[in-house]
Order: sequence, then C-alpha cells, then structure tokens
Amino acid sequence: MDHTLKAVDDDLGALTHDVAALGDLAVAQLRASVDVLVRYDLPAAEKVVRADNAVDIQDAEIERKAVRFIALRQPMADDLRRPIAAMKIAMQLERSGDLAKNIAKRVPRLDAAPSEGHSALIAELGRMAAERLAAVVNAYREDDAQAAYTVWLKDTEIDERHEGVVREIVAGMAAQADTVGDSIHLLFIAKNLERIGDHATNIAELVHYQITGQDLADRPKL
Repeated sequence: MDHTLKAVDDDLGALTHDVAALGDLAVAQLRASVDVLVRYDLPAAEKVVRADNAVDIQDAEIERKAVRFIALRQPMADDLRRPIAAMKIAMQLERSGDLAKNIAKRVPRLDAAPSEGHSALIAELGRMAAERLAAVVNAYREDDAQAAYTVWLKDTEIDERHEGVVREIVAGMAAQADTVGDSIHLLFIAKNLERIGDHATNIAELVHYQITGQDLADRPKL
C-alpha cells in the first residue's frame, strides 16, 4: 500500500514539475516577444516564433501523462483534481505561448520600429503580463492557494493598463495618418498581452480550485 501511495505521489510530483516548467517556458516566450518588438530585432523575432514548437510539444506530453495517470491510478477527490488541473493549466499556458508567438510574428510586418513612446507603453504592459503569469506559475509550483488568489484579485489591473495603451495608440493614429498600418499591429499586440493576463487569471482559478476545491469564479472581487 505504501509503495502504491509513493508511486502516486511521484507521478503527481512529476506532473506538477512538468507543468511548472511549461509555465516558465511560456513566461520566457512572452518576455522574449516583447523584447524583440521593443528592439525591433527581426532575426530574433523569427527565433521566438520557432521556439513556440517546444511549448506545443510540452503541452501534448503533459496531457498524455495526465490521461495515463487517470487511467492507471483511477484517482479520487484531491488526487483527481490535480491531473485535471494540470491539463487545463497546460492548455492555458499553451495559448499564452501562442499569443507570444503572434506578437513576434507581427514584428517583421511593421514598416519601422515603434516610436519610443509606443515601445514604452507596450513594454510596460508586457512586463505586467509576464509578472502576472510568472506569479501564478510560482503559486502552482509552491501549491500556494493564497498567492493564486492574489493574482486573481488583480485581474483588472492589466485590463485598465491595456485601455490606456489603446487610447494612446489611437491618439497617435489620429495625429499621424501615415502610422495607421503599424498602429493597427500595435493594437493587436496590446490585445494579445491583455489576453495573456486573462489566461493568468484563469490559471489562478484552476490553481486555487486544485488546492482548496473552492471555485474562485463564483466569488466577487473585493
């Protein structure tokens, strides 16, 4: 019996490690995508796009391991929540990686490097999104429900910053008609960063539920 319990714990520990590693990779992808935009580095942007394959592969492997664990171990209660949460969290991380890839793909489509002002706006929004995603990945790694709850409570911060970025970019479009094409790309990039913030919030809900069995989606933000 003790041997079986240890095997279950080992499997779940390995699954947690894999999901956290995927999270670290998604955060790195996000930071790299914003960096290549700010530096307007076209060769580096292509490398970020290609690196997304690693995220997709890890996501598929986590799903395979989680399904195998459920089939072989037939877990109950807490032990069942963990592999299910692992699959769902991995999916959110994979989508975040896709959004980071999409940011990098837009860099070569720009006619010129973003202005210093627009670069600063995107960089700050990207920093917030990356910090939010990194925080929730760490909450998952540390099995910290309170840390996940804290991330969840801050959901509106990125939304508000995104709205400010949009206002500034649209104002720039009105002032300089020849920048409309690039400005549209920047608006899409800003939206991708806002969506990554949403994925971080979704992960926070999953982490909290995995640990406590309580659904944050039903609780009002104070």
